[in-house]
Amino acid sequence: MEYVTLNNGIKMPKVGYGVYQVTDLKQCEQSVVDAIEAGYRLIDTAQSYNNEEAVGNAIQRCGVDRSELFITTKVWVTSYGYDKTKASVEDSLKKLQLDYIDLVLLHQPFNDYYGAYKALEDLYKEGKIKAIGVSNFYPDRLVDLALNTEITPAINQIEVNVFHQRELDKTYNEKYNVQLEAWAPFAEGRNNMFSNPDLKAIGDKYDKSIAQVILRCLYQRDIVSLAKSVKKSRMQENIDIFDFELSDEEMKFISTMDKQESSFFSHYDPAIVEMINGLH
Repeated sequence: MEYVTLNNGIKMPKVGYGVYQVTDLKQCEQSVVDAIEAGYRLIDTAQSYNNEEAVGNAIQRCGVDRSELFITTKVWVTSYGYDKTKASVEDSLKKLQLDYIDLVLLHQPFNDYYGAYKALEDLYKEGKIKAIGVSNFYPDRLVDLALNTEITPAINQIEVNVFHQRELDKTYNEKYNVQLEAWAPFAEGRNNMFSNPDLKAIGDKYDKSIAQVILRCLYQRDIVSLAKSVKKSRMQENIDIFDFELSDEEMKFISTMDKQESSFFSHYDPAIVEMINGLH
């Protein structure tokens, strides 16, 4: 596994495994065990995924030393505000069966995220969190937060894939030394991503799959990726991206596939803001 050094000196794996929508707890637990056996060391969950307990059980089962694992969870908007956020992270620690969490993110840029972030800063100082950050923060809110908090976010986890490449986000996150991390690198297969003939042609050149080309592209853009599969063979495939390199011409061609819009939704859409704030 290769690692990136975050802005506070902590090392984080460059490729991770996410458990979004793995709602069957037995399946989630086994999937995390399988992912760790396949070589993953970064595991990403969230309070809103309702599977932190399964991830915790897998950590206990996996046989890999805790110090080798990088565990991430995210605080949901209904737990924002200083006191509620602190209590929610303590609850996550119990569910994950951990003494500390490697990375805790604020899941959405809504509600009292300043109070919530202050709680993360204090938990970081207490040693219960090794790094803190945000998720789904567009450049305007990311810059505002970075300018008005004591501890600059280490991570911003956002949607990044070949159809939504986030160049403006990348520019501003790099300006403030915030590491970008990609959720939905495959866009859940939307826009016929896994049958795209151009991506397939690039993969065929290296005897790699379309998924591997996508993850390698993110890696070469210095973006940490989170891929999800409950099939161990796919997990192994998705982590096997370090033995080939896309050419400059291939990277430039892939950049032309950018539609500059989400495959899912916009956080600027008032209806989406209402929807997210209404989820529990």
